Amino acid sequence: MQPRIHPLEVAPDTEIGEELAKMMPPGIPPLYLFKTFAVNPRIMRKFQGGNLLDRGSLTLRQREIVIDRVTAQCGSEYEWGVHVAFFAEKVKLSQAQIQSLTFGDASDAVWEDESEKILIQLTDETLATKQISEELWAKVKQHFSDEQVLELLALIGYYHTISLITNGLRIELEKFAPRFANYKR
Repeated sequence: MQPRIHPLEVAPDTEIGEELAKMMPPGIPPLYLFKTFAVNPRIMRKFQGGNLLDRGSLTLRQREIVIDRVTAQCGSEYEWGVHVAFFAEKVKLSQAQIQSLTFGDASDAVWEDESEKILIQLTDETLATKQISEELWAKVKQHFSDEQVLELLALIGYYHTISLITNGLRIELEKFAPRFANYKR
């Protein structure tokens, strides 16, 4: 499928080119998503200001479990693939755990840590119902502070939005990123 809005090709020495470069690790070219946001510089700046990739109240692993689950549940192969490529190894997600986040559920045997099971349950329930049941809330509060719960819900909402954008605009998949098919059961 063709992208519905083509990514902006900009010279690195322009203001937009410099902003795009700041969004990436040194030596890595800007992602298609970022270059698509650059079509509307206001949206690009809002996106930069609103991202949740800085150090917050969650561990990097907790954050990535939620992001991978949200993007898989939303069918955003683009964003899921980028996060698996950049972070899965860093946070020590096994191949089986990536497969579970993509196609399984919290009851899969690969999840031994109760708090990680709860992250998956919270993500699934919030996406499905736009609510948190009393039963799940009690479990969430056994493992996460109010500060962390707010961050978790913000992550779920933010990556739901990113998934809508990547899917709706048919952002071209990054060549380096894995595909859902690599993890089908």
